[in-house]
Amino acid sequence: MSYQAPSISATGLSIPSYTDILDFYQSSFLNIYGQQSYLGNDSADLQEMSIVALFAADVMNAVQLVYTNMGPSFAIGPALDILVKLNGLTRKPASYSTCLVTVNGVTGTVITNGVVYDLNNNLWNLPASVTIAGGGTTVTATAQQPGPITVAASQIIGIATTQAGWTSVTNGSNLPNLGEAAEPDSQLRSRQAISTELPSIALIAGMKAALEAVSGVTRVNIDENYTGATNGNGTPAHSVQCVVENGDPLAVATAIYTNKSIGCGTYGSTSETVIDPITGLSNAISFDTPTYVTVYVKLGVHQLSSWNNSFSALIQNAVLAYLQGLSIGQNVSFISTMAAAMAVNLTLDNPAFIIETASSGIGTSPSPSGTSDISITFDEAAQSALGNIVISFV
Repeated sequence: MSYQAPSISATGLSIPSYTDILDFYQSSFLNIYGQQSYLGNDSADLQEMSIVALFAADVMNAVQLVYTNMGPSFAIGPALDILVKLNGLTRKPASYSTCLVTVNGVTGTVITNGVVYDLNNNLWNLPASVTIAGGGTTVTATAQQPGPITVAASQIIGIATTQAGWTSVTNGSNLPNLGEAAEPDSQLRSRQAISTELPSIALIAGMKAALEAVSGVTRVNIDENYTGATNGNGTPAHSVQCVVENGDPLAVATAIYTNKSIGCGTYGSTSETVIDPITGLSNAISFDTPTYVTVYVKLGVHQLSSWNNSFSALIQNAVLAYLQGLSIGQNVSFISTMAAAMAVNLTLDNPAFIIETASSGIGTSPSPSGTSDISITFDEAAQSALGNIVISFV
């Protein structure tokens, strides 16, 4: 391809490549100084042109980045943050995992700004001041790094900030409340696309967009029953059942009220009173929060030649990430569970392991049986902990 100046057409912005720019410099040089001029790789003239061409190509790439950052479909990072503000959105910040830990030592000892660590060398901050009581004191520890920092039972075992009178720490059987990573660009783009439905004719789409825009809300599912009888999900006639995870209850109820149609009822076990800003009348708005069920997964893993012990934790975390990424009401797919585990292999052409047996289930049994998809009812979401993902070697 020969050099062409940067231009914008119906297909978008076109810029010349480094090779095109260098070829342009070379042909122009030969036209000026003669076609017999020497431009071998060891010539000073070609090397100088290469430097200038690289500089010009860097500028072209910067122009390309500026152009793509003008639209939310391709904008990244800070540029996307700026664009979504036009829709009244902000990126959801990262949160931190927390876990109950028990500190032991000499009764009456005051631990100041204590820090503990787990077997994976993650650091956890204790409250600013903790007084050790007889038999130990249980407090909430917060991970220093944001995101879903996981730790199994009894794996917080070390004291990072040694203090006189403080002898040990453990999380016993307590598992963490997982934090979340900062909202990735892909999810923010998705919310921006949904937010454009706020003034839509399809009121349910607008309601879902409004609920997802509520600060702290992480997942939303809406069941609309426009028939004259209660449907299979238990939603009464001519009503909506909104299942909303997290977020301020009154803000959630207000988003439902301002986006539901005239005469539409609301259904759920949580109720908040919303005051109409125009009439001043009180309106009871009902919705549901997810009912979590425990999902158990058991995998029989056959180790191959490139296996190492780190794969066990990687498989557990991969399955856990799949389960926690499910939408409210979404089935737990048996095949997807196995696919999440197998994806840990660096290459499927030369895997470090294969899954020979697998089973999954819900309820209270740590030893699931069966190989079918797990059906989760409408108002429930899948949640799991690493202790529920068991790996045996076959």
